[in-house]
Amino acid sequence: EVQLVESGGGLVQAGGSLRLSCAASGFTFSEYSMDWVRQAPGKGLEWVSLIYSEGGGGRTYYADSVTGRFTISRDNAKHTVYLQLNSLKPEDTAMYYCVGYGPFNYWGQGTQVTVSS
Repeated sequence: EVQLVESGGGLVQAGGSLRLSCAASGFTFSEYSMDWVRQAPGKGLEWVSLIYSEGGGGRTYYADSVTGRFTISRDNAKHTVYLQLNSLKPEDTAMYYCVGYGPFNYWGQGTQVTVSS
């Protein structure tokens, strides 16, 4: 059974930090590119960040809105992808989802990040 389980969300004041984790199982994690996508209340999905698979060189990309504040990383041995969120702003408030892209696409259930002003 494929699972992506996010954790690490919570309530934080503006300027604070959080570290999101996404633990994967049931598929060959190292062969998949992993993304973080978020959805703010009442809004559509917004792509946040991508890290390529090992075979893809592990390159990372970020949305302009988070560049310089968020950092994506992965630990293939632990089948886990991370998103470090620094200098958080109220507009970062959203449900954050990790997504595995490969021969099939897999989504987690999300973890809520709430940033108070």
